[in-house]
Amino acid sequence: MGLSANDMNRHIAYDVGAAGVSEHLGVLLDAPVIASNFSRLVIDPNRGEDDPTLLMRLYDGSIIPANRHADDAEKLRRLDLCYRPYDRAITQMVAKYKNPILIAVHSFTPQLNGRPKRPWEIGVLFADDKRLSTPFIASLQGDIELTVGINEPYSGKYDGDTMDRHAMQAGHLHALIEVRNDLIETESGQKEWAERLAPHLTAAIEQATT
Repeated sequence: MGLSANDMNRHIAYDVGAAGVSEHLGVLLDAPVIASNFSRLVIDPNRGEDDPTLLMRLYDGSIIPANRHADDAEKLRRLDLCYRPYDRAITQMVAKYKNPILIAVHSFTPQLNGRPKRPWEIGVLFADDKRLSTPFIASLQGDIELTVGINEPYSGKYDGDTMDRHAMQAGHLHALIEVRNDLIETESGQKEWAERLAPHLTAAIEQATT
């Protein structure tokens, strides 16, 4: 991508800790886990194919050299190589279940360049369907040690994104979780947060399905 190792190891390149949290949650909830195996700077697997941020040219103060002059042919190459196989894997997994529930796990940086520090440890994002998000947020708010962002650090409404395509449009229960990445940089932090989230998710799912 033409970036320094420092840039490739920070939040602009991938969601730090999210894969580890997801894997531990999968074990605790007896659920399959699908994760991308490429940097979002190559192509963002969670955006719609027509989203202008699919190939980021500038991210949190860093110019992405390999994307600066990427044309439609290069975009198509990356769609076929990375984006569409990931998307198909989700489609195939969801199809195996009668009433699938989709949980997306992401992470966010504590502070963007030149911006105030973000006060939340965790955020829950959603669009119009709040059937699972509402009880999940309520459960998390019962933990007095947590500052919970509601549609923070940004909105969960992105037309054509992963949750829209695979959950919203099909009417499946879903929630999108954002954990502050300094809390889940290590294996122990990832396991700790999975163990913390699992009972809240279980309680929310039970409430949303009864």
